[in-house]
Amino acid sequence: MPAELAEARRSRPAWVTYAGAVLAMVAFAANSIITRAALDADSIDPATYTAIRLTSGALVLATIVLITGRAAAARAARPVPWRSATFLFLYASAFSLAYLRIGAATGALILFGTVQTVMYATAIRRGERPGRSGWTGLALAFVGLVALVAPGVSAPDPWGAALMVVAGCAWAGYTLAGRAGGDPLVSSARNFVVSLPLALAFEVAFVVVRPGSVHVDGRGLGLALLSGAVASGLGYALWYSVLPSLTRVQSGIVQMAPPPIAATAGLLLLGEALTLRVGLSSVLILTGVAVGVLGARRPR
Repeated sequence: MPAELAEARRSRPAWVTYAGAVLAMVAFAANSIITRAALDADSIDPATYTAIRLTSGALVLATIVLITGRAAAARAARPVPWRSATFLFLYASAFSLAYLRIGAATGALILFGTVQTVMYATAIRRGERPGRSGWTGLALAFVGLVALVAPGVSAPDPWGAALMVVAGCAWAGYTLAGRAGGDPLVSSARNFVVSLPLALAFEVAFVVVRPGSVHVDGRGLGLALLSGAVASGLGYALWYSVLPSLTRVQSGIVQMAPPPIAATAGLLLLGEALTLRVGLSSVLILTGVAVGVLGARRPR
């Protein structure tokens, strides 16, 4: 199976890889919007949201694994992916806690700015060089990010920002762990399933530390299920499927796309402010993504 998957990835047209990456980034941005909508309205607490998100993602992915005849491969896979599952849980829990304090666009910006920094630093440390187009793309994207948070934009809550940095570091670790290959659907399903005991422990700890704060209504439940089953479960499986076809620099650059997507969606769906500065920054970031991804050399 691994050899067949590797051959399929080598023969996959470039546009299929890039289209999959775009859809995955839309799913990532959607998670920011959905989570902020649920927590800002106090429809659910962050621990319950995290538990439902990971559980629904695990159920959807496990069901697909069974339907597609991959159950035997999932049972035979070794070792247990505690490392990836821990990264996934840390990302999801810190992500939920952060969105109690900061807006969707700000959170997406901090999250994926952190991810890009970690991914790019790892790529350089491992000897990867982005080339002229990669440097150009990174420069454009960084200018866009700096313009987005330059003086004049209210500073985010420091605890919320710190929690989102933790989420970004965890997501970068999850992404790097996903480069190991294998069936992306099986890997994603196993990661979600193994993360469930950690999510349960988080829920119990939340009850102990903040008695009476655990709650959920119909709206919160629906949003948590949407985030877990669609934007997380299917979105992460798609991301894992295209990740081996991207260099570390490419994968770092492309993950700078969700902030402008989240900013636009936040304006339309949550009533968050979208200024001319945000619009121009979004253009710079997306242009940088396009230049860096389409122009960077593919790995050998």
